[in-house]
Amino acid sequence: MDLVSGYKGVVGLVFGNENSASNEDSYVERLLNRISNGKLAEDRRSAMTELQSVVAESPAAQLAFGAMGFPVILAVLKEERDDVEMVRGALETLVGALTPIEHAKGSKNEVQPALMNTDLLSREVDSISLLLSLLSEEDFYVRYYTLQLLTALLTNSPNRLQEAILTIPRGITRLMDMLMDREVIRNEALLLLTYLTREAEEIQKIVVFEGAFEKIFSIIKEEGGSEGGVVVQDSLELLNNLLRNNASNQILLRETMGFDPLLSILKLRGSTYSFTQQKTIILLSALETINLLMVGGPEADPGKDANMLTNKTALVQALRCIGDLIAGHPKNIDILASKVLGEEPQVEPAMNSILRILLRTSSMQEFVAADYVFKNFCEKNADGQTMLASTLIPQPHSMTHASLEEDVNMSFGSMLLRGLTVSEKDGDLETCCRAASVLSHILKDNIQCKERVLRIELEAPMLSIGASEPLMHRMVKYMVLASSMKSKDGISSTSGNLYVQPIILKLLVTWLAECPSAVHCLLDSRPHLTYLLELVSNSSAMVCIRGLAACLLGECVIYNKSIDKGKDAFTVVDAIGQKLGLTSYFMKFDEMQKSFLFTSAKSAQPRKPLTRSTAASMAEIEDVDERDLSDQKDEDHPILSAIFDAQFANLVKSLEADIRESVVEVYSHPKSKVAVVPAELEQRSGESDGEYIKRLKAFVEKQCSEIQDLLSRNALLAEDLAKTGGGGYSQPEQRASGAWDRVQVETLRRDLQEASQRLEMLKAEKANIESEASMYQNLAGKMESDLKSLSDAYNSLEQANLHLEKELRTMKSGQPSTFPDFEAIRAGAREEAQKESEAELNDLLVCLGQEQSKVDKLSARLLELGEDVDKLLEGIGDESGLPEDVEEEED
Repeated sequence: MDLVSGYKGVVGLVFGNENSASNEDSYVERLLNRISNGKLAEDRRSAMTELQSVVAESPAAQLAFGAMGFPVILAVLKEERDDVEMVRGALETLVGALTPIEHAKGSKNEVQPALMNTDLLSREVDSISLLLSLLSEEDFYVRYYTLQLLTALLTNSPNRLQEAILTIPRGITRLMDMLMDREVIRNEALLLLTYLTREAEEIQKIVVFEGAFEKIFSIIKEEGGSEGGVVVQDSLELLNNLLRNNASNQILLRETMGFDPLLSILKLRGSTYSFTQQKTIILLSALETINLLMVGGPEADPGKDANMLTNKTALVQALRCIGDLIAGHPKNIDILASKVLGEEPQVEPAMNSILRILLRTSSMQEFVAADYVFKNFCEKNADGQTMLASTLIPQPHSMTHASLEEDVNMSFGSMLLRGLTVSEKDGDLETCCRAASVLSHILKDNIQCKERVLRIELEAPMLSIGASEPLMHRMVKYMVLASSMKSKDGISSTSGNLYVQPIILKLLVTWLAECPSAVHCLLDSRPHLTYLLELVSNSSAMVCIRGLAACLLGECVIYNKSIDKGKDAFTVVDAIGQKLGLTSYFMKFDEMQKSFLFTSAKSAQPRKPLTRSTAASMAEIEDVDERDLSDQKDEDHPILSAIFDAQFANLVKSLEADIRESVVEVYSHPKSKVAVVPAELEQRSGESDGEYIKRLKAFVEKQCSEIQDLLSRNALLAEDLAKTGGGGYSQPEQRASGAWDRVQVETLRRDLQEASQRLEMLKAEKANIESEASMYQNLAGKMESDLKSLSDAYNSLEQANLHLEKELRTMKSGQPSTFPDFEAIRAGAREEAQKESEAELNDLLVCLGQEQSKVDKLSARLLELGEDVDKLLEGIGDESGLPEDVEEEED
């Protein structure tokens, strides 16, 4: 009793009312005493029911139960297995003691009774073994409540439960057997195993040994595969837990069942697909499984690479997750390059089909996925790039203006050029920028492809001009068009224009890298330099646009081999100095490098595993429409986040260092070296004095011009230095303030996103609660109907007894007293019938009381969510004839 008194004090301190807590303690203590020492079975069962109710509703009762209740309840589970009703009640009481009471709000430092009880139960000797043994019981509810109890223990004390299960013979085996049980128990066991296998490698091995793969795919098939619900999602999560960083399990799956059951989930049928949020999550989970198979085992595993390549070879037949399948895998790249789709005679190369999806799909996610395929196909694959570039041949005028449906008859290059140039007629700049992204992959780090594409000449925009137009000039024209197609409010007039300029700039930056011929082609038109200078200085342009334009100007300096006046590096640097100033120009690089777009690309953090919790917080994949684009920040746009990868961010970073060095070098030297030859200062033979003086004058004027040019350069440098130096004290504070502002904005944005996700979760939870409330309302109506039927049967029995009594009196009045004692017979029959009726009534009332308790809890939860409970329960029980006392209890 000392322990009990100590806990009373704790309850009083925690819940602020020592008298109330003491009342709860004494009440719980009396109930436990009735359970352990009671003589009548009905009284003990009644006490168990009362204890279950109070523990599920009162935090103080939970705490009091933890102090003295576990030995009593565990004794019931050990010694009274034959009394199924007592075992059920004991398990339900334990589940209630370990379940937090949601409507009990308190401070963060407040003691959590459910957590304390979980810890106490897990410390009880042989408690886990006892619970696992209950899984072999025949009663459905005993197994169901036991699984719920194990899940509660695992949620709050995972390590202790995992260690205990590993030490119990056949502990995992009993849990695996539950996967073949009835649907409700199977689902609970699936969740429990998912939690158990997340980080416990030993449990993963035992689960696989017990036939987990076969059972998982059996459940997935039974639930409908990709068309299934959350059970399929949980099954895939369990599968991913078993395969993640575990090469031996991956080999076992490949060599026993193979990958066909997994690939069947991805085989969608029909021309149009309805992607609900649940179906999307299931497909993402299956794709994550494929990614895990391609990652292989841990870094220290010597067989990791061999296992990864074997998995990729087996999975390439599915043509799913193509980008990951071909990444760094030359054999799969060759298979994709030679793969054809369709049936004769309508066959088509797979690369053409993927390009058509990229150019024509209305889904932003499909475009990103298809672009990812081309990126991985061209990465360090010079032969593949050359093969694609060799097909870039302009089509005749008739094919260029043919309908979109006829592109099935085009080559890969012709289809790509059509996408790059069709925009002139239709204003379809989004298609142009998608094709530009593919072209940038073809040109990356490949001088031969860059030179080949430079030689592509398109037909002149106006036939009267006659001169052909280089493809690069057409790209710049579309970039200018994208900046001009904006409304007065600065909002893009088409959905794709927001990212047209950045993607075309990425193409040009990639094209000009290490390619002087491309620099010469770009500067061949004087307006191009002027436009780039205006783009860099445009304060309303996106940060990445200004930065990429500055990078493009810098490439025109470091890769410029021209000696023509007006196109050389000196001309570009002079234009930068006069239009922008060096400090302002270099500031554009700093702004771009600090933007979220480039910092997130360089970090390249690995994805979190897809679980039910992360899936619930993940918004449904939807394309961003035109209204959303108007409010998007440049660095947050999903297209840009996908296109600007870590490799491109590193390229820009390396270019920045070279650009700074080259620009300073150009500024430090005059445009030409003046060789002062003494002979030039002497009078030539036959030269008159006037001509000699005129030549000397021109020589001096030339030197003065170059000196003046150097002075102007020095003035610009001094001005930039003064601007930088003058703000030496305030600039760090301004930068710190700006960084703090960005941090605050980012924090607010994330808070808003989390709030939106929480709102969606609450909406889903509200819908589930309403569904459960409706179910319980229907169940209550059924029970009321059963009660009415039972009452009618009882009345019929009474009438039959009265009839027999009348017949008995009639027979007694006309017969001697030698007849049997019918009065005693009637009384015995009536007593027996009444006992049977009362037993059935008691059973139904107990069930109704349990359901009523659940309805009360749901009502409390609905009140918290802002629902009108009275309105939901309106009309229930009006026609069923419930007694008045039952209605008062419901109120």
